[in-house]
Amino acid sequence: MGKAKTPRRLKDNEAQAVARTIRVSPQKLNLVAAMIRGKKVEQALADLEFSRKRIAGTVRKTLESAIANAENNHDLDVDALVVAEAFVGKSIVMKRFHARGRGRASRIEKPFSHLTIVVRAVEEQEAA
Repeated sequence: MGKAKTPRRLKDNEAQAVARTIRVSPQKLNLVAAMIRGKKVEQALADLEFSRKRIAGTVRKTLESAIANAENNHDLDVDALVVAEAFVGKSIVMKRFHARGRGRASRIEKPFSHLTIVVRAVEEQEAA
């Protein structure tokens, strides 16, 4: 007798990947996440490949993981995937101090973030 299986939060044509505790502020990570929202996965991967942001490599890795989850776990067609959602959450904040003049100190905060990417399979629209 065990617990009942938790129902799936996503629809049948969706898959997701989550990257936790990424060493970048949520504000900076959201700039890169906004760049790929709503795009086809091929275009999103190309944009991340040539982005000059430091964190773009980690976002690309997470997107590739979501694509692999869609293909291997949910039998979705990779060519029909779009980035349905890409959202950022706050994680821990490491607090450090920096010595200042006259015996004072100031606080330095080093924030971390979580990233969730959801890909969705969509049917191709016929060009009329």
